[in-house]
Amino acid sequence: MYSPIPVLNELKDLYDSARDYLADGFELYDYDDKSRFPQELDDPEFLSRLIPFAQANGSGSTYAIWRADDATAPIVVFGDEGGEHVVARDFTDFLRLLGFDAEIMVDHDSAYYYRTEDDDHSGSHELFVEWLRERGLTPSEDPDAVVAAAQEAHGDQFRAWITPFYEQIGWA
Repeated sequence: MYSPIPVLNELKDLYDSARDYLADGFELYDYDDKSRFPQELDDPEFLSRLIPFAQANGSGSTYAIWRADDATAPIVVFGDEGGEHVVARDFTDFLRLLGFDAEIMVDHDSAYYYRTEDDDHSGSHELFVEWLRERGLTPSEDPDAVVAAAQEAHGDQFRAWITPFYEQIGWA
């Protein structure tokens, strides 16, 4: 078993069987591989509430599940050159974002997905879209709205939670 999250296990099975990328820039890594975070971020409280699980783009940004509390688990992204943002309210919204099939762009001020109509889809995109449909989901047609809703729901709480950890290591 890859993780304690059934839909993530199903995604892992699909990922392992696909011949190409399910979504642009997305690659699963070992579940809860804490080495994906910089060594400076070694506070046990920080690490206990974040579960890294995937590469977010070709430059090395990381997706993680943020255990905000016992009932809430938004998806966050840590940019490879800085910036950390809530991008999905839950795993369902995250899967819909992946269905948009664009690499996430992350900087200190924002995280967003962009693709033009001329951009080719990833090699296993159609396989992934079918997998989503089997679960009653459709790809997001407006990823900015999904990210905005996640920021509205959890952005301030995430910023308040993470800032003390960054202050401890001199990043704030």
